Amino acid sequence: MYMWLKAAHIIFVVAWMASLLVYPRYKLHQLSSKPGDELFETMKNASAKLRRVIMTPSLIAVWVFGIGLVSMNGSVFMFKWMWVKLVLVLLVTALHGYYVKMGKSIDRGEASITAGKLKLANELPFIGLILIVIMVVVRPF
Repeated sequence: MYMWLKAAHIIFVVAWMASLLVYPRYKLHQLSSKPGDELFETMKNASAKLRRVIMTPSLIAVWVFGIGLVSMNGSVFMFKWMWVKLVLVLLVTALHGYYVKMGKSIDRGEASITAGKLKLANELPFIGLILIVIMVVVRPF
């Protein structure tokens, strides 16, 4: 059962990371147009669907399967790498929340972020993923 949980966890991590990398790009396209324009509305609808169908359900699944894994092997908490991984996952989860909040403000035509800052923010999930994978695979501590 542990390996099935692990497989499901990895599958949903991939889906969640993909959506976190795509979502800001949709919002960048939205920022390049005005509310009511065809591009704005297309990206608004596409990003809402991405958030509803993939992004948020994947986040929930990552946490559910991850909690399932550690409940079957609680001894991993005696390793420093696991605590670092957990902090990184919490940070990526917070980033997810920020993306949703920022995206909804863009949908209302109240952009609270510039295109340049959004491009920089778009790199954060990948950096988080790199560090998390290093913690789990290399286990540097």
